[in-house]
Amino acid sequence: MTLVVRIGTRSSALAMAQAHQVAALLTSHGVDSTLTEYTTIGDRILDRPLSAIGEKGLFTAELEADLRANRTDCAVHSLKDLPTADPEGLTVVALLEREDPRDALVVTQGSTVRSLADLPQGARIGTSSLRRRAQLLALRPDLDVQELRGNVGTRLRKIDEGQVDAALLAAAGLNRLGLGNRIVSLLDPPEWLSAPGQGAIAIQSRTDDVPMRELLEKLDHAPTRRAITAERALLAALEGGCQVPIGAAVVRDGETLMLHACIADLTGRTVLRGVHRVDNAAPAAAGVALAEQLLSDGAGDILNQLRATGGGRA
Repeated sequence: MTLVVRIGTRSSALAMAQAHQVAALLTSHGVDSTLTEYTTIGDRILDRPLSAIGEKGLFTAELEADLRANRTDCAVHSLKDLPTADPEGLTVVALLEREDPRDALVVTQGSTVRSLADLPQGARIGTSSLRRRAQLLALRPDLDVQELRGNVGTRLRKIDEGQVDAALLAAAGLNRLGLGNRIVSLLDPPEWLSAPGQGAIAIQSRTDDVPMRELLEKLDHAPTRRAITAERALLAALEGGCQVPIGAAVVRDGETLMLHACIADLTGRTVLRGVHRVDNAAPAAAGVALAEQLLSDGAGDILNQLRATGGGRA
């Protein structure tokens, strides 16, 4: 009997592109696959900020439920949508080679703006990310940062319709959809930090499905896993979810990997930063050590303030 791997994926254009990437890799290993599409609660509720909905399972719950029930064999996610702790019975068995993890500036077509510095005072810039909001306000407190929800296509349409003057999106998503031409500038670390794990595709399977795990583990990209392990260990140690303004990026400095991180309040007035060397043999240790450094510098006060105001759910 020929093995056909049943892949669960969100139905958005970007999620489908990511799932097709996994399917193509399986094909290269001589394995056929089929896709099962899902619309998640995060896809359905578009009239409220993500931070107001609550974050657990916003883009993953439906996929994970069917994976547990053996209706699919694996689920494909943007890694940054997943909590740092594996849910019961499931595990991330493979991370594909990471796309560009940076944030990208996108503007209305025909605009002469080519950087954040070019945006005029009071310009409306859209994002659904508290991390991006905080870093924007730290750099440009004069900007009007507005909530911008929807899939990539919807956000680009809102930009082109003039609902905002510019927006920040993940470069990885634009590139995977063949829309890299819309990027006018990329925001580089360590001055600007993306979300921990941004740009990585995660493949999740049942913990007890050993044959499937062994098959999917062949798709794992070791350098990507090393960097992301450090970034996600920092996030876990700070007990920060994806709706907390925490940025992290592993950056190569010659032959050395350095983990850079920041945590900010929602106004951008307080931004704490730190850096720690990554040990290739134990990358998680860098994340834990850097989190401890940030906590000693006052990150705990920022986290407590965020949770008290409902802006940062753990």
